[in-house]
Amino acid sequence: MFHYTAETTASIQDAIAALETSLEEEQFGVLWRFNLREKLKEKGFDFERDYVVLEVCNPAEASRVVSGNVLAGYFLPCKIVVYEADGKTKIGMPKPTAFMNMLEDDALKSIAADVEVRLIGCIDRVANPRQENR
Repeated sequence: MFHYTAETTASIQDAIAALETSLEEEQFGVLWRFNLREKLKEKGFDFERDYVVLEVCNPAEASRVVSGNVLAGYFLPCKIVVYEADGKTKIGMPKPTAFMNMLEDDALKSIAADVEVRLIGCIDRVANPRQENR
């Protein structure tokens, strides 16, 4: 699958706040927060679902990736989406490995795999806070 998605009973705002803390622990920062529902409403479209896109970046990893292959920058920054579906808050992302596999560069695949594990860990700490010490 090209994505990783987990769910939680936390509200979207609580999940985002916890996610930002979790990301900081891995030296990722949120560069931008895009609220799709608000933007669509501003443009005259009804979209009732809360849907927030976070663009996240670890500057050291971004530097390594783009230094290795400038085309890798097409996939930066990483996106994490937080939204409501089926009465739950979903937290998901496209897997960095899915993107980097397109470049057929083993060094980049290795970096992407590390970043992916770290981002999944951040999501899992929010979705399953009681299992944090597994």
